[in-house]
Amino acid sequence: MFVTINRIPVNPEFAAAFEARFQDRARAVDDAPGFVRNLVLRPADPATQPYLVQTFWESREAFEAWVQSPAFREGHARAGSLPREAFRGPNELETFEVLSDSVRP
Repeated sequence: MFVTINRIPVNPEFAAAFEARFQDRARAVDDAPGFVRNLVLRPADPATQPYLVQTFWESREAFEAWVQSPAFREGHARAGSLPREAFRGPNELETFEVLSDSVRP
């Protein structure tokens, strides 16, 4: 499994608008081949911690195909809908290969 984590530092006064954008997202990724799951995590302290957007994929290749797809471009076209001052800094995308996974039976 392949996982991406996008760290997005949002100014607290824009938190509601940022969250609304994810609640009303295009959901184009949900039908992408190899897509498994998407989590958006609200920080305990939005003034000092970023939001985390995690996507889970069957493989790195599935993720890379998604990023190159027209659906990705369409789904992210609204990304600029919040003003620059909504963010405390740039987002940071990290990628991981799953080494171990544990799930309650």
